[in-house]
Amino acid sequence: MEKKLQIFLQSGLLDKYILDESSTSESLKVEHYIETYPEVAYEYLKLQEHLEVLAKADAIEAPNFVLDQIKSTLATETIPVIKMARSKRRTPWYGIAASIVALLFAGGYYMKSEQNKALLDENQVVVDEIFDLRSDIEDNNTKLDDLMRQFMKLNNPETEKYVLRGNSRAKELKTVAYINAVEKTSMIDVVSTPQLSEDQFLHVWAEMNDHFVSLGILDPSQKDMQTLPYMEDALGISITIGPKDDTKNADNEVAEIALKGKNN
Repeated sequence: MEKKLQIFLQSGLLDKYILDESSTSESLKVEHYIETYPEVAYEYLKLQEHLEVLAKADAIEAPNFVLDQIKSTLATETIPVIKMARSKRRTPWYGIAASIVALLFAGGYYMKSEQNKALLDENQVVVDEIFDLRSDIEDNNTKLDDLMRQFMKLNNPETEKYVLRGNSRAKELKTVAYINAVEKTSMIDVVSTPQLSEDQFLHVWAEMNDHFVSLGILDPSQKDMQTLPYMEDALGISITIGPKDDTKNADNEVAEIALKGKNN
């Protein structure tokens, strides 16, 4: 370390710095040595003192008449005072380097944070899509199970198939009912329907010995099989078109069929 200081002190860089003749890189090096090594700081102060002494020694005293003229001029003229700009202290090179490193670190941290945020957003989207897909799969499995059960019921040897066609008042009407007396299930498939107004509905009825029992209202827009209540002693099935709270009568009946093995 002492050898390094000796080489620096003998290089003449400190003298050039005092005389303001050093380059930018040389100045940064000198300032680093001044702030790091007390020996260099001491030599720097000594050189400054010597320079000040030399300046005073070489100074030439101005004649008295010059001073009198200056005082006379100041008394008669108003001369604006110009503020001298204070010389800024040079920033040590390691301070600049530290600032650059800090900026690079901050920029890298910001970019990394943004990348992590984007990655988290992408992961969340993937997770949401997986949950949606899983939900769709579960819904499809449920629908497949329902279809499988319906298929098994329809293909059960005990299931009777009944086709109900509309009369002259509803020629476009066609439905197919599936009734299983063993498992006590009843379903109906709406194949086609006539044009209905907003206040008209398709009512399904079960014909009993001395009265009719409502089995509900059919939804023409539903493409899947619709379940109906099973009536143990039903003699037949009929369909009417009328208001939602309509009752069964001969005027609104558009289709009917007797169940097998039953007496009308």
